[in-house]
Amino acid sequence: MYYRQMGKIPHKRHTMFKKTDGSLFREQVMGTRGFSGTQSILYHHHMPTEVISSKLVGSYLPEYEEQQEIKHRHFFTSKIHREGDALKARTYLMGNQDLLIGTANVTEPMSSFYRNGEGDELLFIHYGSGKLETMFGTISYREGDYLIVPIGTIYRIIPNEQEMTKILFIESFSQITTPRRYRNEYGQLLEHSPFCERDIRGPETLDTIALKGEFEILTKSRGVISSHILGHHPFDVEGWDGYLYPFAFNIEDFEPITGRVHQPPPVHQTFEGNNFVVCSFVPRLFDYHPDAIPAPYYHSNVNSDELLYYVKGSFMSRNGVQEGSMTLHPGGIPHGPHPGKVEASIGKKETLELAVMIDTFHPLSIVEAVQDIEDPAYMYSWYK
Repeated sequence: MYYRQMGKIPHKRHTMFKKTDGSLFREQVMGTRGFSGTQSILYHHHMPTEVISSKLVGSYLPEYEEQQEIKHRHFFTSKIHREGDALKARTYLMGNQDLLIGTANVTEPMSSFYRNGEGDELLFIHYGSGKLETMFGTISYREGDYLIVPIGTIYRIIPNEQEMTKILFIESFSQITTPRRYRNEYGQLLEHSPFCERDIRGPETLDTIALKGEFEILTKSRGVISSHILGHHPFDVEGWDGYLYPFAFNIEDFEPITGRVHQPPPVHQTFEGNNFVVCSFVPRLFDYHPDAIPAPYYHSNVNSDELLYYVKGSFMSRNGVQEGSMTLHPGGIPHGPHPGKVEASIGKKETLELAVMIDTFHPLSIVEAVQDIEDPAYMYSWYK
């Protein structure tokens, strides 16, 4: 990320910053890696530690299948009918020690505030529009947006009225960043990166709310949710600066990398976390070698699990998938195009598919409850 400043801040950090009545703003340093990583400094009207009461809500970790057969799997997330605000509507589908993955049908604004104290969150907006309100300011979101929310950020999602927002989410237990190989030694995105800082949208407005009162913040940490009643509105920030803040990047701004022959999946990489990567498959021209086969070759994920979330368009290498389908191809066994798809791709000029891929370098476990939305025949769909 790059440096950004919003609102009013003092000339020097860790010095007095006075209000008009002579009292002090309260400085809060939010830093990663023991203050040696990215950080921002926020200036509050009230102490961010001013908690009236707290209580344990309970565990949020999902229950996984006891024994998981190694096979390709296909889930129809369109069959998930759970709705509510952006926290209550979350349905976990799979996860491991590095991240949790699921979808949410968001139909109402969050009445409480929320923060993840265990890692960053990625919220991909499959469809819908609204606002991501945070202590750093507000970001308007729309279809195709990736919303990256740093660890410890207090926020809430406000969908537009009479419009459902569907989210593919990742709850990471680490920081989510742009790919390291696309950044120079100063952190700037390089010329051959498929996107640049110009495509990244930080908070648009900082609306300071200095109200006193009782406001609930639901905090995830150590596998449980705790309720904290703050003695003032959590968006009481007068100003902030730094490199740590929420941002949006729309999948339409990802510029695909193409070649004379089929390019490997890493060219689609958009983000990375600890032991996982996120890739964007967008409409693109096919390979231009005269003998090129545009369909992907059969391959084995020897060291990773591959999850694909199908957003929209024509999925040229798969039969039977639909918008909102989620496929899992586990490490250790090969996968690739369905029968006839290789031959059908020859001579085609472009693909119009839109999908998000998550590759994990530790095996993913499947949540027990999602067996109800599974296509049991998917493993055998290559046999003819």
